[in-house]
Amino acid sequence: MSVRDRILSLAILPIVTLVIGWEAGTLWGHNRLNAAETVTGDPQQQVDMSLMWNVWSLLQDKYIEPGDLKTNEMILGAVHGMVAAVGDPYTVFMSPVESTDFRDSLSGHLEGIGAQLTQSGGNVLVVSPLKGSPAEKVGLQSQDWIVEVDGKDVTGQSLEQIVTQVRGPKGTTVKVGVVRKGLGEILTLSMVRDSITVPSTEYEVRHGTGGDVGYLAINQFGDETVNEVRSILTDVDPAKLKGFIIDLRFNGGGYLDGAVDLVSMFQQEGLVVSVQGKGTDIERHEVTGQAILPTIPLVVLVNEGSASASEITAGALQDNKRATIVGVKSFGKGTVQEVINLKDGTSLRVTIAHWLTPSGRNLSKEGVMPDIIVERTREQMIAEQDPQLNAAMKILLK
Repeated sequence: MSVRDRILSLAILPIVTLVIGWEAGTLWGHNRLNAAETVTGDPQQQVDMSLMWNVWSLLQDKYIEPGDLKTNEMILGAVHGMVAAVGDPYTVFMSPVESTDFRDSLSGHLEGIGAQLTQSGGNVLVVSPLKGSPAEKVGLQSQDWIVEVDGKDVTGQSLEQIVTQVRGPKGTTVKVGVVRKGLGEILTLSMVRDSITVPSTEYEVRHGTGGDVGYLAINQFGDETVNEVRSILTDVDPAKLKGFIIDLRFNGGGYLDGAVDLVSMFQQEGLVVSVQGKGTDIERHEVTGQAILPTIPLVVLVNEGSASASEITAGALQDNKRATIVGVKSFGKGTVQEVINLKDGTSLRVTIAHWLTPSGRNLSKEGVMPDIIVERTREQMIAEQDPQLNAAMKILLK
């Protein structure tokens, strides 16, 4: 199934160069409005589209350097501005390069520093570094605010502007200045851009004094995630395991149907998520009835970098009393996006719905609150100490 036909529950703009529907026809072809036409969005207000065309004509007639008026860049800039004015950080117009990077991010093949970002409150916030990335290696953390790039102040700039400055060829260095909670000064992190392959899933059997536990890390809900997980679980012998851990930490989201399919592998029946689109209709997504491990004791790990499809998964398993959630509060994103392919390789990622957990929770503000809260500090991450994973093991082996 192509990106055009998939619904995304994405929390972030996965940036690693930074990485960072309905067919819309052509902007400048038969869908173009005449200068005298108006459009109506708000029923109380009509907008005279002649303003845009008047400005366009004035630039063509008056600007001192006509050769500098690059038509394609001006069109893309106008559309970028229109979409940004909506004020929803998850509704984004993407240029051909950004669209390609976005698709690559879901396939797991990326280039850059390896971080997931979002725009929040007029600034750019780190959702999470990607596993094994330059960003993770230098200690970039979830909830860091990006305020400088190579010594230049970028506060107040858009996500796309910051992406452009951070992006660069493999092997080159970029310095990113961040503001971090608890620090009184800007922390500057120097990173060497690299090619990054993000494994969708990783599985191993972890051995404890009381027995063995299956450990499945899901790094994103991408193109191949469901097939990879199904293949892993099919080979699992539950009789040899005391329990199973699903690690969704720093998983920034992906395909909505991937979350539904994942929950369905561990739960025989029940609701996974309700999606409320424009209007009052609610679409209910139930499990598929094809559970592979429906009774094995289950713990799910989440943290502040777990977002979107990760929160759907954790929220469903928590509400349905299927799993114990361990870690810290998740990112908090309760909307669904659709990617609509447009002309000349551009695309629009647009928020089309809110989603609710089986109990009716909208997690946009509160996130998934773990049943058992266990912190993990930056120092522990650097030292490869994992009290959250240790807590999960103790729960299953007690």
